Amino acid sequence: MISSSSAVVIGASGGIGAAVAAALRASGRFAVVHALSRSGTGLDLEDEDAVAAAAAGVADGPAPTLVFVATGVLHHGKAPERSFRAMTADHLLRDYRVNTVGPALAAKHFLPLLPRDRPAAFAALSARVGSISDNRLGGWHSYRASKAGLNMILKNLAIELSRTHPLAVVAGLHPGTVATDLSAPFQKGVKPERLFTPAYSAERLLAVLDRLTPTDSGGVFAWDGTRIPG
Repeated sequence: MISSSSAVVIGASGGIGAAVAAALRASGRFAVVHALSRSGTGLDLEDEDAVAAAAAGVADGPAPTLVFVATGVLHHGKAPERSFRAMTADHLLRDYRVNTVGPALAAKHFLPLLPRDRPAAFAALSARVGSISDNRLGGWHSYRASKAGLNMILKNLAIELSRTHPLAVVAGLHPGTVATDLSAPFQKGVKPERLFTPAYSAERLLAVLDRLTPTDSGGVFAWDGTRIPG
């Protein structure tokens, strides 16, 4: 039976985002699945006015019980830095705007739409390399730092949201290595069984999210359900 709630997927034109939107539609759990993206609906997470307008549009329908932010940037003309000597302000700020500020603005405008009387979730794609304590190799300065910043934003959101939405969960999700444009230059050497299709990754991430409870809120979890240290 379709519920009276909706789901929102931000970044629904990307590989993982499109697969998440398709899986949510196929599940039949939501009255509406809003598939939002810059290319599809004009939602640019770097434009707060566009984010606010998108949230206002969602607010006209059933309340969302899931907001899934599937945006992110890794290379796109700027290869991850192997050394601190390769760092530039432009690269650092670009990754921070997309990977940290974008999801933060999405939270600012979409979290108020979550119902207070039933379970709900806000999730964003993070990455294992955003873990400070798990960093053994260094490098990838802009990407690592922007994902670490995202993880702190998610922790802050979880603390604040728990005061008004005790049944809600905020979580970062690490999808593993997925066969998308984002990971394309870095798939060499990945074992075939660890290179996931977008559909498989979406299935695993949604299964992990379904198992989380408010006591897990603020954490970052891998595709197999393991918690990633901060």
